Amino acid sequence: MSPQPQAAVGSPLSRVDGRLKVTGQAQYAAEFDVDGVVHAVIVDASVGRGRITAIDTGAAEKHPGVLRVISHRNAPKLPYRHNSGSNNLPGRRLRVFQDDRVLFHGQPVAVVVATTLETAQHGASLVRVEYDAEQPSTDLHEAERDEPTAYARGDADAGLRSSAVRLDLTYRLARNHHNPMEPHATIARWDGDKVTVWDKTQWVMGTRDEIAAVFDLPADAVRVINPFVGGGFGSGLRCWPHTIVAAVAARETKRPVKLVLSRRQMYFGTGFRPTYEYRLRLGSDRRGRLTAATHDIDAETSSYETFTEGVMAPGQMLYSMPHVSQTYRTVPLDVNTPIWMRGPGFASASFVIESAMDELAHKLGVDPIELRRRNEPSEDEAKNLPFSTRRLRECYAVGAREFGWDRRNPRPRSTRDGDWLVGLGMAAGVYDPGRFPAQARARLHADGTAVVEAAATDMGPGTYTSQTQVAADALGLTMRTVTFRLGDSLYPQTGPHGGSSTMASVGSAVVDACNKVRQQAIELAVGDEESPLHGVPAGDVVVRNGRLHVRGTPARGETYRSLLARHNRSHMEARGNYAGPPTPERNSYNAYNATFAEVAVDATLGLVRVRRMLGVYDAGRIISPKLAESQAIGGIVGGIGTALLEHTVTDHRDGRIVNANLADYLVPVNADVPQVRAIYLDGEDNAGNALGVKGLGEVVQVGVAAAIGNAVFNATGRRVRELPITAEALL
Repeated sequence: MSPQPQAAVGSPLSRVDGRLKVTGQAQYAAEFDVDGVVHAVIVDASVGRGRITAIDTGAAEKHPGVLRVISHRNAPKLPYRHNSGSNNLPGRRLRVFQDDRVLFHGQPVAVVVATTLETAQHGASLVRVEYDAEQPSTDLHEAERDEPTAYARGDADAGLRSSAVRLDLTYRLARNHHNPMEPHATIARWDGDKVTVWDKTQWVMGTRDEIAAVFDLPADAVRVINPFVGGGFGSGLRCWPHTIVAAVAARETKRPVKLVLSRRQMYFGTGFRPTYEYRLRLGSDRRGRLTAATHDIDAETSSYETFTEGVMAPGQMLYSMPHVSQTYRTVPLDVNTPIWMRGPGFASASFVIESAMDELAHKLGVDPIELRRRNEPSEDEAKNLPFSTRRLRECYAVGAREFGWDRRNPRPRSTRDGDWLVGLGMAAGVYDPGRFPAQARARLHADGTAVVEAAATDMGPGTYTSQTQVAADALGLTMRTVTFRLGDSLYPQTGPHGGSSTMASVGSAVVDACNKVRQQAIELAVGDEESPLHGVPAGDVVVRNGRLHVRGTPARGETYRSLLARHNRSHMEARGNYAGPPTPERNSYNAYNATFAEVAVDATLGLVRVRRMLGVYDAGRIISPKLAESQAIGGIVGGIGTALLEHTVTDHRDGRIVNANLADYLVPVNADVPQVRAIYLDGEDNAGNALGVKGLGEVVQVGVAAAIGNAVFNATGRRVRELPITAEALL
């Protein structure tokens, strides 16, 4: 098949759905106009652990407009059959309204359904719940650990003993919450034994399968719709209890039910980046060649499920060293279950590893970039596989040049700007982008337009736009003649919209579907005696702007429209597939970055201000430079939040989250965001997928917090090993 001209891919195009969003025409989960919809509000547990001893719903049920109050006393018993194909985590799941147990503060214990939202809210305030309360366990440092997951190569303890230089460091990373703009919401409507759910989710197929499992339904009895998602960052990567509550309420009241979580409820209803305590022992020779490392990692999870993420991977392969030992222990607590958050696992590990590398560089008197160069591996030493591409050296070189790294004074607390201490820092980053099996369907219409469909999601990175670009070039059409549809479980199946997987997975399926349609048209034309292309080898035909022609001879050809009209065809259609990564894998497939930061710290008050940041990325082929720029800005801003602001505070007496609002849980605002610049290295990673992409939504946040922390040390001489970095820690 002849390669297609690339007119859309690689161009800095504006979002195809941008006008819908800025004019308010884009419909989010809570905004669908469903006839007869009523409203539901959850009643949350006010204790962190225990049993419900009484529920008084009388006042709520008597209130005008309240239709039903549902709790474990009157809720239907649900099958909750095993569902290995959805987004379940190991454990016994939270079975809402199935018993009197309270497993964490804020757990749903009842739901009030009413004719209006205000009535449901007031009805929920009238429900009285009594508990036999127990002392919850919510402190990572005081709870028992699970059995560890372990990794080892060489003899790390012996390697450390023989190392000329040794560091023994402990880091503590605070819990972070996603806080997307759009609150999580569900509308559920039953039609007999079938249910339609409009839901804020990053995985329509996973939500479909979870609902089917909970209610013991066939998968085709559940439809999940979500054409737009107002931010997710990982919070929508599983089906949460409120979605099940909405479906239960709709079935019990026989009315469509809308349930929208409040901002406060999202702090204990939709997961979070877990708290970590991470001890790293690192050894090297006197030239900085790493010899050994031990990683002892503790991370919180819930008491009823075991959540894990890829926090071990960077310590296994980012740098070359013969001896590595790791233990990763989850710590069951009386909290709701964590979930993946942007750069999951890798962002947390990178703060530890990259801070330690900076400490080692300072101790040895070696430039931090030079230390990293000296420890660059020739292959993935954990997998014993060659890298598909790894251009970290180039990231360092480009970043150092563009950021002015040569102006950095390596002596801490040596650069001032009035009352401000100024410092520069950098960090390397790596992320293993996901690749999941995916399908797509492409249909070329007789009028020369096309529709492409996949059950994907767009939580903000620009899936509508990037997939339209890929489809347009594969079909040889202009952007305005291609429509990409997503967010419906009736469309061809795809994996979750997370882990930097969508472009590689869905994009590969889209390319396959569109290539098949284009090939159908070419074969029809070259076999048609009435076509100007009759007899031309199919491999010599390309399509541009909807016109098939001989490569190098544009005058010889015809349009899709004329071809289909002559054959009385209303359309051509094909289904595309992407099987996922090869088994076994032949390459270590990762995206990389080098992140640079300049900070200023008030010498008297300890206040930290980020002045400028630069990220240089090895992320394969860039489908849309404008979208890529937006991704980098978002990831860097998220990293600023992790480094300096974000910290979920729990009252360990009862498990209550103290700062469950955007007044007390701080996230970066415009005044916190400095000059931000992103550079993407030209190139493709053709070993990873047909598009040559790596995915970039996660890697842009990995290493940001470490770069800022390292800059703070350069400015102040104070090494902070706890996130977020606060003024108190610098005084």
